[in-house]
This record gives sequence, C-alpha cells and structure tokens, in this order.
Amino acid sequence: MLVTPLDWGLGHATRCIPIIKALIINGYDVTVAASGKSIQLLKTEFPEITIVPIPGYSVQYAKSGFALPFKLMLQVPKILRAIRHENQILKKLVKQYQIHWVISDNRFGMYHPQIHCTFITHQLTIMAPYNWMRSLLQRINYNYIQRFNECWVPDMGLNGGIAGILSHPNQFPKVPVSYLGLLCRFNLAVPQQPKYQYDYCFLLSGPEPQRSLLQKMIIEQTENIHAQIIILLGQPEMSSTLIRSKHHILNHASQNDLQQIIQSSRFVIARSGYTSVMELLCLQKKCLFIPTPGQTEQVYLAERLHALKMGLMVPQHSLNLSKHLPMLEQYDFAAIQPEVFTPQKLIDLLPN
Repeated sequence: MLVTPLDWGLGHATRCIPIIKALIINGYDVTVAASGKSIQLLKTEFPEITIVPIPGYSVQYAKSGFALPFKLMLQVPKILRAIRHENQILKKLVKQYQIHWVISDNRFGMYHPQIHCTFITHQLTIMAPYNWMRSLLQRINYNYIQRFNECWVPDMGLNGGIAGILSHPNQFPKVPVSYLGLLCRFNLAVPQQPKYQYDYCFLLSGPEPQRSLLQKMIIEQTENIHAQIIILLGQPEMSSTLIRSKHHILNHASQNDLQQIIQSSRFVIARSGYTSVMELLCLQKKCLFIPTPGQTEQVYLAERLHALKMGLMVPQHSLNLSKHLPMLEQYDFAAIQPEVFTPQKLIDLLPN
C-alpha cells in the first residue's frame, strides 16, 4: 500500500493522516512517498512506517494575488514534466516495495495500469476567473483523474457539502466517485475545554511569500490588541518556540498540542485552505477565514462558508484586526453537524 500526497503546502499531507491511520487500523502495511516539509510532518506522526523521498512539483508563488494565476500558468510545462517523472518513479516503487494499491492525494502521475489506484481531490471543479477557463481546466483535470480506478472526495455528499461546486460539479469524471466525509487528524473524542486559555488563535499556513506577508500583518496589528492571543507560524522546520512578543508565538506545535491550543481558544483566525477548514469545522470552532490572495479556490470556499454562516471571511488586503475581531465576536454562527471520515468508512471503500 502506497500513500502519496502532493507537496503544495502541508494540507495534502495533513489530510492523509486520518487515511493512513485508518489503513493501519485495518491491517494494511503502509509506505508513504512524499516531498519537502510533508516528509517531516508524516515522520513525526508515523515514525514506524517507511517514507520514501520523491521530487515535488516545486511550484513558485507570486507576492501579488493578481499575478499568481499568470505565474502558475508559466509553470505548467514544469508541472507536466514533474507528473511524467513521478509516473516513472511509481513504476520503480511498485517493484521495489511490492505495492498493490496506490492512494494519491492530487499527484496526477501516481497511476499504474496493473494495480488499483485511487485519486483523492476535493477540486473536481477548478475555480478560474472565466467560465471557458474553468471548463478547460476541468477537462484536463478529468483526463488525469480517469487514469485512476476511482476518485475519493473529502467532503460530505449531501447539499453541496462544505466545498460546494468544488466537490459537487455538474459533470463527474468517468470513474466511480465516493464522498469520504471530512478528514480530520484530531481526536474528536477529546471534550471541548470548559475554560478558554486564549481569546484568539492565529494559524498561519500555506505557501510563501503569502504566509510571511500575513505573519507580518498579524504580528504588527496584534501589538495593539489587549487580549489573550496565541500565534502559530506554521513553520515545522523551525524550533518549537519563538521570539519575544507581548503575545504567545510558536513556530509550530505537535498534533496533540495543536488540538489543545485550538480547543482552548474562543476563536480561530486561519487561511481558508481546505484541510484547515475541514479540521476547524470538525472541532466546531468559530473562525475568521483569510483566503490566500490569488488562490481562487480559497476565495470561493471562504465566501461560501461566510454565506452559510460557517465562518467570517475577510480579504487579506483589507484585514484590520481592531475592526474585524469585534465583528467576529458578534457574528451569528450557524450550528455545524459535520460528517467525519472514520476507519469504518474505509472498509466500505476497499477495492474488491
């Protein structure tokens, strides 16, 4: 069994954690193929399993949200070469580790004609500024997905789930599609803290340079806010604690510590990356979402959650914490009843 997450940020590796746990619980011998920061994250969580380093897509992001789509388009030839290369790598891994089943989280090249291959994505519709571009991207997306035996979608199946048209398109690929429920690495049996330690928890994540730009804004703006604040910078490669500040700042936290911090915070401020959204909704947290500029998927998702009253959305360029944190306090949040992926759900999805 091989599990292989995409290396665009840590979200893909993070959401593979509950899947890997379910596989181990169900008796599978799991090998992971990963890139970059995902390797350290998964090594920490699963020190007993084999993790094979493989090349990533090495996508570069723009400082400007406006320029991001154009910069990504210029990198398409490089991405296509990476997809072809990882397909050759997979053929070698299948022989070396006697792989009989591959679960690929958004790695398009991880398909093999002789073994069962599962593709995981929540983006059956890829958001784009124009309808013709969205249609073209969907055809390209489906062309790759249809090389796999099936597609798993990490979302709830009814009423558009939480991802809306991203995960519930008008037209589906020509392979079986199954909805997993929401993926969450945390222990949901742990009760909510009866008393809050923090008023606001800031979770920074996502690609550079936007992660650092948001970090600068938040640290500067929170200096003038009198509240109990903790800021997690999303830098697992750094040492665990940071810097002098009027507030508590950490480079990163272990999974158990992160859950304790989130559950002991009244409100969470985070990117609207899909993995972050799934986990925060599973923990029933009240959130302010700041989409990464230029990432149309995050903008759409934050706007949808705002419309459903599942979270408050603020664009990064207009973020004013002195104004928006009081708005967060007064926001009328809807009740959430998330459908969560479990090891039993995996049994229902096992290939014959």
